[in-house]
Amino acid sequence: MATDGDLALARPTHSTPLVFGAGAAIGVLGGMIGLGGAEFRLPLLVSLFGFAALSAVILNKAMSLVVVLVALPTRLAAASAHEVAAHWPVAVNLLAGSLLGAWAGASWAVRMRSSTLYKVLAALMVLMAAALMVTHATTLGTLALPLRAQVPGGVVAGFGIGVVAAIMGVAGGELLIPTIVLLFGQDIKTAGSLSLLVSLPTMLVAFARYSRDGSFAVLGANLRFTLVMAAGSIAGALLGGLLVGVFPDLVLIPALVVILLVSAVKLARHD
Repeated sequence: MATDGDLALARPTHSTPLVFGAGAAIGVLGGMIGLGGAEFRLPLLVSLFGFAALSAVILNKAMSLVVVLVALPTRLAAASAHEVAAHWPVAVNLLAGSLLGAWAGASWAVRMRSSTLYKVLAALMVLMAAALMVTHATTLGTLALPLRAQVPGGVVAGFGIGVVAAIMGVAGGELLIPTIVLLFGQDIKTAGSLSLLVSLPTMLVAFARYSRDGSFAVLGANLRFTLVMAAGSIAGALLGGLLVGVFPDLVLIPALVVILLVSAVKLARHD
């Protein structure tokens, strides 16, 4: 089980401005590409703030949940509620798999040895880098599957996304958005709104599973740290949204992919 050192606290030298600033920087990165940035926050929790793997995942999940709760009303207000509601079967289809996947992923994470969890997280960072490239650097089409293949495909994809989101402590939008576009033929804007509807209950299930493990105590021990960084992430995401288009995707996306890959290497080498 990934318990050794997993209750590590943030070092006392980490001041509130530093924690808020780190969260803001992550939020800006995510905001510029329309995501929460949790995939960038995770390695920062390990490398800069000294949390062990499972502790970092739990804290990342808590912050991601706060960010999604704040972003959901704004996103739905910007989208057509009628249009989003019209596609509720897509959300239900994915949730049928993602809720199970979230519970399974969290269960596996708390049972892994810390050394194994670091390597799994590194591999998933590479997956996120690939998803980022596919979503933002290519033109997504649709698989145009018949309904009899689309429904089980959605359940399987949802399960996999739920597992990844639970293990990394992320909302999963990086994987949900391309899945909704490819599998269900939705446009990017609608896919973004639907992804939040799927992410929230999926995150709650993973959060509930983590709360049953002793390592969940890290959240209570670092509640102020978590709230400050979450506030920074939200502020940064708002600023990042204003910066959309300032940096061309041709420059921004490869730079973010490099950040994810470097982070993956560091996590893989972590003891």
